[in-house]
Order: sequence, then structure tokens, then C-alpha cells
Amino acid sequence: MPHTVTISLNQQQLELIDLTVARGAAADRVALVRRALAEFDRPTPPRPVEKRDVDLVALDASRELLLEHVMQPGTGKALELAAGQVLRIEQVEGGQCVDFNCFNLHDYKEFMHTGRTRTVHGLLPTTGDFLWSAPPRERAMMYLLADTVRCNDVLFPRCSAYLYESAYGQPVHTNCHDIQAEAQREYGLTPDDVHDSFNLFMCTEVHGGRGHIRRQHSKAGDHVELLALMDVLAVPNVCGADVMRTSNFSLKPVKLQVWRASERDLASVPPVKSYRNQRTPADFAQPQIKADADHEQQAAEDE
Repeated sequence: MPHTVTISLNQQQLELIDLTVARGAAADRVALVRRALAEFDRPTPPRPVEKRDVDLVALDASRELLLEHVMQPGTGKALELAAGQVLRIEQVEGGQCVDFNCFNLHDYKEFMHTGRTRTVHGLLPTTGDFLWSAPPRERAMMYLLADTVRCNDVLFPRCSAYLYESAYGQPVHTNCHDIQAEAQREYGLTPDDVHDSFNLFMCTEVHGGRGHIRRQHSKAGDHVELLALMDVLAVPNVCGADVMRTSNFSLKPVKLQVWRASERDLASVPPVKSYRNQRTPADFAQPQIKADADHEQQAAEDE
């Protein structure tokens, strides 16, 4: 029996619909939306969850709440976390991807590295895994205390203005790179300091050597908890992708909470072995890389 479906679309989505219709994908807006709804209605089989030795850590009543903030769509928030504090990133409505970055609070050149994290923990880090910094430091920066969805991603890069212009024909569109750059700007970090993110609640898989994004299945109240193992600048942002499955084609708010970790939280972190090759540039024979012109000038001075 035919039934009526009411949907709400934002300006960015309407622009994409009109561009797609203009390319001949459908006769008009209604026809294209019907086609999209038919795809939306296809059931998505649940992802099998790997059994982990580490149980989810419930919100401990002995914790002290230090801060609470709700990120609205199109925004991010830079937060200073001291070692031993917990950042809880929680779904307000459900179905929203969150891009997450972090830096050593006292040395911004040490930052979370998705490549190293991916190498150590695979494509879908979850409870019991660490977020690692980039070479040559390669240290555990944060620990995943809890993850009620267990569907995170370190395969896909952050979305950018270039992506929406090149792939969708939209030169102006919310995107994670720009949101991240704006959120961290107050700490003197530039757009060049934005790096690939830990994509929370983002469901991905690999087929035929290529990554694919699945629909979201997080619900209101689902959350990830990250324990700072060093002083960090944590920068989550509401992913700006509203024209793909990343956040089920819409943008929703996300709640942030910062807690002082309980003894239970701290005791749950497994020991992390240190190695002498976890280095800083100061450990190198030449800690500074000079341009050719600088080398030539130095050689002339030495003569």
C-alpha cells in the first residue's frame, strides 16, 4: 500500500539534489528522493563484533565531572585534557560521525597518527586499544576505555572542501578539515596542522581493495570514552558529511563530557612498554632540516 514519507533537507542537500537531477540521474527532485529512499530502505546486516578481553567501562559514580559541552552541527571544540582525565563523546540523537584529533598539549608536533594506530590495532580501533602518536615519537597518547558501538574508523581521511567540490560539485560545503582548523585556531594551530582523524561511530569495510562506508547504527546515549595518558589538546568535531552514509545523510549535535578518571579507570589501562627508539627530533644528529639555500649560505660562511 502506498504511504507518504516526509523528509527534511538542508540547503546543501537540496543543492546536491538539483545538481544530480541536472546530470540526468532522475527526472526531478521527487524522483531522485524516491530512488534514494528505496536504497535507504534496504536492510543493512549488522557487523559482527569481535569478542574482546576488555569489558566496556561504565560511567563510574566515583568520577568527578569537570566539563560538559554540546557541539552543534558544523562545529568542533578544542579541549585541554590533563593526563588522567576522560573525554566522553556521546550521541545526542544517534547516527552522527565524529572526527577526533589530539596533540601533545606541550608539543604540538606530537600528534595522533592514524597510520601508526592502524598498524598496531587494525582498521577499527575499539575498547582496549590506544591512540598512538606519529613517528619518531610513537607513544600511546590516549586509551579507549569504553565504546558502546565498536564501529570506528582509521582508514578514511577527513572530508575536505576539495572533496565536495570535486566529487559533488559543491564549492561551499561543511567539511571536517575546515571545522577542525577553526576549532584549534585559538591554540595557534593552522589549517596545515590538521591531520587525518580518528573517525568515531563511522562504519567502514574493505571490498576489492577499496574502502566503503556503511550506514550508521549508533543510538542516542552511545558513546566512546578516551583516557588521556599525557596532557593533550583533544579536538573532536561534528563530521560535516551530510550527503553520504557517514552520518546517515544528516547532521546532529554531539555531547562532550570531561571527567576526572576513577581508580577503576586508571587500573584498567594495560602496561605500555617503552623503547629507546621512541624519539624526538632532539635525539637526531641533525634535529633541524635546512633548505638548500641555508646549506649553501652556511658553506659560504665556513669558507
